[in-house]
Amino acid sequence: MRDVLMVAYVLVWPAIVLVMMFIMGRGVWRDVRRARRRGEEVV
Repeated sequence: MRDVLMVAYVLVWPAIVLVMMFIMGRGVWRDVRRARRRGEEVV
């Protein structure tokens, strides 16, 4: 049982990182699209 919990704990962190990177990447992509439409530069 202890091994299963350790494996689950280790595998949860990459999933959390993946979700956070997806959310941040989506926000950056929205900013890039908005800047292109307005003719602005993305810093």
